[in-house]
Amino acid sequence: MTPMIHVEHLAKSFTLHNQGGAVIPVIEGAGFSVRAGECVALTGTSGAGKSTVMRILYGNYLAQGGSVRIGGLDITKAEPREILALRRETLGYVSQFLRVVPRVPTLEVVAEPLLALGRPEAEALARARDLLTRLRIPDTLWGLSPTTFSGGEQQRVNIARGFAHAYPALLLDEPTASLDATNRETVLTLIEEAKAGGAAIVGIFHDLEARARVADREIDVSAFAPGRAA
Repeated sequence: MTPMIHVEHLAKSFTLHNQGGAVIPVIEGAGFSVRAGECVALTGTSGAGKSTVMRILYGNYLAQGGSVRIGGLDITKAEPREILALRRETLGYVSQFLRVVPRVPTLEVVAEPLLALGRPEAEALARARDLLTRLRIPDTLWGLSPTTFSGGEQQRVNIARGFAHAYPALLLDEPTASLDATNRETVLTLIEEAKAGGAAIVGIFHDLEARARVADREIDVSAFAPGRAA
């Protein structure tokens, strides 16, 4: 079976233009695959490049070499419109921080991924209500912009938005960070449900118990440090 996510010979460096154009290599020769229904955790020391790999997978960073295929699309060579379509239909991303247009009500923020796919408004809003309820965001807040919420509430809104659509591929950046035990359990259950539905997941989990529960494999990004790759 062709993996949903396939990374091969990936290389990434950063150029410091304000320091004479110095080039800092970060990743060299990275390679891994993720099948449908599998969760792979990125591990490694601080600064190893875990977040860099995630941003390359999402198309926020341009790789210097190698290929990254998600759902058959090599995002290292894709046009911007192709990456936007991939994010809309195939690739979800739950980051630690909520970035939304101010003044848009929370219910609409969570429903937006489904509305963007042309799903009926009633269906999209029903899914948003279900997720917000499960993540214990009081319905009295649904009509308000989440930009006014506490950090924990914003994180839960971000999680609800990320799980609104059943993305075939999903990136999770510390999805249980700063959550209380009850909401943490809800998020882990959502991850398990996504896996059962066939999602291929790549995650960063500093919560070791959460990682052990949902991750099928671990990939130590430190192994892809320049000079160490095979």
